[in-house]
Amino acid sequence: MKYLMRLPRNITMLGVLAVGVVGCAVAPPAQFYKFQQSAVEMESDKNTATVLLGPFTVADYLQRESIMQREADGSLSISSQARWAGSVEDDMGQLLLRQISQQLGSSRISLYPDRIGMVAQAQVVLSISRLDSGVQQPAVLEAQWRLLDEKGVARDSRVVHLEEQHNGELGDQVRAQSDLLVALSKQLVKAIETALPTQTAQPTQRASSAEKHSEKPSQGSMVPLKIPVVEPVREQEVYRF
Repeated sequence: MKYLMRLPRNITMLGVLAVGVVGCAVAPPAQFYKFQQSAVEMESDKNTATVLLGPFTVADYLQRESIMQREADGSLSISSQARWAGSVEDDMGQLLLRQISQQLGSSRISLYPDRIGMVAQAQVVLSISRLDSGVQQPAVLEAQWRLLDEKGVARDSRVVHLEEQHNGELGDQVRAQSDLLVALSKQLVKAIETALPTQTAQPTQRASSAEKHSEKPSQGSMVPLKIPVVEPVREQEVYRF
């Protein structure tokens, strides 16, 4: 009799477990996102600016795998399915590096601490304290940057607060955050061009070889003769079977 009374309870527990297993089986897969940037072809060596980007720091709450969502009351929540594809800090740094390089027209841009073989004419010290959005909240970027010259003297600095609207979908939120990073890169390029006008000017073209040969030496000056170097001709050796 007691066995019959326990039977419905056991059946109920099995049903709950079965529903849980089915729910886990149909859970939506994780979606991965990266910051977006338009592919702009850069004119190589448009100017002579040599820029070091960094040290570059990002807020701790952004350095996680899951994407953070800003709620209406200002709190932050972790998305259950949306994740970043890779390191957020590295992704931001690469986007800014490429944008500055394209807009400035110089391939002599390095991301700190990768500065091997480079003497920077300008250095950007950057700290991003906020970059997030929500379904009903716009994308917001808050940062602080300083521009240093080759002697380490501060030439310019600014505290930045930028906003960008989106349609609420997570993909468009990432697009809006990417646009904010592009807008930040434009600020940095403008500051570099203003502070270092001589370094960012287009290099003068070298005189052609014809013009160099047309110049006549001054009287009384000794003109060295260019004597071609003659290498001895080796005798050909003949081999027979």
